[in-house]
Amino acid sequence: MSTLTATAQRDRAVIAMMLAASVASTIGGLPFNSLPVMLGSLADSFALDSKSVGLIGSICFAGYLVGTLGAPLWMNRLDWRWLTVISAAGTAGSFALSASVRHLGALYVMWALIGFFASTMTCLGMRILSDLPNKVRAFGVRQGVELSLTAAVLFALPPLVIATWKYPGAAWALAVVVAALGLSALWVPRHPIAATAASAAAGTTGRSRIPARAWFVLAVFFVFLAGNIALWAFLERIGASLKISPAEMGLVFAVLKLLGGAAAFFCAWIGDRAGQRLPYWVVLAAIAAGLALIAQSSSFVPFAIGVWLWEFAFTCGCVFQSALIARSDASGRAVVLIPAVFALGSMVGPAAAGYLVAAGSFVPLLLLALATSVVPVLAHALGRAGVATASGAARAV
Repeated sequence: MSTLTATAQRDRAVIAMMLAASVASTIGGLPFNSLPVMLGSLADSFALDSKSVGLIGSICFAGYLVGTLGAPLWMNRLDWRWLTVISAAGTAGSFALSASVRHLGALYVMWALIGFFASTMTCLGMRILSDLPNKVRAFGVRQGVELSLTAAVLFALPPLVIATWKYPGAAWALAVVVAALGLSALWVPRHPIAATAASAAAGTTGRSRIPARAWFVLAVFFVFLAGNIALWAFLERIGASLKISPAEMGLVFAVLKLLGGAAAFFCAWIGDRAGQRLPYWVVLAAIAAGLALIAQSSSFVPFAIGVWLWEFAFTCGCVFQSALIARSDASGRAVVLIPAVFALGSMVGPAAAGYLVAAGSFVPLLLLALATSVVPVLAHALGRAGVATASGAARAV
């Protein structure tokens, strides 16, 4: 009976930690997911031209990238509860201050700080979840919680806040949301919960090198992200070319966010039961089917179904690859680079897409998304073949 009680308590502790890390990580996703809405309200509120608005977005990503690149150096050395408090306060404070500034240079500084502080929360959530035993379930819950909470915020923000108070009201609303999410610090562990073999070999937590395999998996994930984020950036343009109405496009994107959360929770439910090979093939098949529907669409229904199928599969792919990155580095340092890879993919993908669709056709963009979705399957197959070859050579010796 005592053993069962101890097991139940341990399971509850793991669930609480998983949810706390997921909520903390949501802070990091809010600026990125709300960026189009916030930039639009900025342009309307302060009469900014498209160049200035675009630069604010780029500066936010630059601050985000700086934070994620630095995270592996200090993440394991700080008290995680204090880090949550400081980062949540920094993100909320930067949002609040941006509501009152009027100088464009000050807005640039505030959005750089928003990106920086938010990125530390994403990295922290990733780092905590990398210590949990079932990594697919952990990262599935994390992405599901983030997308669900973000969808709720985005549903409420335009009609209830921006329509009346424009950007200042939206900035204050996000500051309040971030402050509330920052209460997750009460359940966040102070330090890594598992002493890894890599850490022990290095003599101190956080000083071991990231394995070459982890760098390889991160590079594969970057390719996957760049091609699919390129498509994400132009989905609205594809819909507009099909004469889909703004109301219908709004429905497409509203359902899309909810499906992203559903996909993440679906991966969490499956966990590791699907193995490490089958999920990659299923994701590729679903992405290919979604892209085929988009390519052949001439009306709202097939376009919407194709986009929703693509989003579901793309989110699943992100979860499975994040779990693989966590497995590839026992020290937990590689996993905090995932947000940096995402930021780089968000910078490279849309730019590449712009060149591909310059001639007026979206077919090259769809082919790019398909080609980059094949890369994880090939890389995983080649990796397994390399391991099998090495094992056979060792037995022969």
